[in-house]
Amino acid sequence: MSPPFRLVYVPGVMPDKWVRVWNERLPDVPLTLTQVPVRAAQGLLLDGDADAGLVRLPVDRTVLSAIPLYTEQTVVVVPKDHLVTAADAVSPEDLADDIVLHPLDDVLAWESLPGRPALERPATTADAIELVAAGIGVLVVPLSLARLHHRKDLTHRPLEGAPESSVALSWPEAATTDRVEDFIGIVRGRTVNSTRGRRQQPAPAKQPGPAARRQQPAGRGRRGGTGGTAKNPRRGRPRRGS
Repeated sequence: MSPPFRLVYVPGVMPDKWVRVWNERLPDVPLTLTQVPVRAAQGLLLDGDADAGLVRLPVDRTVLSAIPLYTEQTVVVVPKDHLVTAADAVSPEDLADDIVLHPLDDVLAWESLPGRPALERPATTADAIELVAAGIGVLVVPLSLARLHHRKDLTHRPLEGAPESSVALSWPEAATTDRVEDFIGIVRGRTVNSTRGRRQQPAPAKQPGPAARRQQPAGRGRRGGTGGTAKNPRRGRPRRGS
């Protein structure tokens, strides 16, 4: 059996559909799937501990290749009885009176966080969710993380004018293997017969067909040298007795 294709992914990403297609197309190549913290993904790729990763941008493009896949909507997670639940969408100004939690593993690139800062930053998004449930503040995250940490006593609303998080397929720049190309094709929705992106073997030289073999170059065919019509050696001689 072939060596496994090692794929890492960060919280919030749902790779199941791509893994299913991989197993259908490449049943002899096992795919190992490992969820890793956002901050750890790039290091695992660069250290050779993973072949590719579904990561959050940005990544270091000097050493990693990346194909952006999609950009997520940003939402604010609040208790179900919070005032903002009366609206279909929220702006940063609507959170001016709230404590907005900022976990250490935040994936949004804020220039200025809305609301009031908490006294301490929670270690993880999961810890911040617990604080929201305790009524200590609200939390701004990509939609997938709000769904990942769903609780019955919490809800979320779209937050307009906030930074967004994009997910990409990434791999080491110097290690674009055929297996990586296979996975690129899957996430891009290519069919099983598509060859885009794969390094192709040079096509063998075509052998001449029967018709081509019958056409002989000039000077190699009939006896007579030029391959044209041979002259009649009698033509042009004077008749006897003239």
